[in-house]
Amino acid sequence: MKRCGIAMLILLLSACATPGRQETSATAGLTGTAPATPGAGQEFALRALGFVGVPYRWGGTSPDSGFDCSGLIRYVYEQMTGRALPYNAYGLARIGDTIDTAELQPGDLVFFNTLREPFSHVGIYLGDSRFLHAPSRGSKVQISDMNNRYWNERYNGARRLPI
Repeated sequence: MKRCGIAMLILLLSACATPGRQETSATAGLTGTAPATPGAGQEFALRALGFVGVPYRWGGTSPDSGFDCSGLIRYVYEQMTGRALPYNAYGLARIGDTIDTAELQPGDLVFFNTLREPFSHVGIYLGDSRFLHAPSRGSKVQISDMNNRYWNERYNGARRLPI
């Protein structure tokens, strides 16, 4: 049943994706207004979905060794754009544009306070209140629901990166 839901989400995101991708400048800034290429957020989310099931590893930055929350985002973003991102959730929370929860789109970054510290966890918004993340030791990259009480109480906000 869970795999069916993931498959449906992948189909939904792929239906929204554009067939091609505009190249973006490797020197484009990561602050200020983030004019996303149409469909780029969906493509970012779709690429990240390919890593569901990869084991969590603290400090992990690749599918071979495993991912932590920021390593997953950094890896997918760098593969897609050729640009590097900060190595932790707090650093990621300082770039891109702040997005109101009501305006979330697939590919936006969502942040949570999981270590009694703001912006200590990050995931990729997929749509329908769901996000992809590498949660903690002993787990794997997975999809969670932002309406779940645990995540809802720890939500810190969202950012949109230039893609």
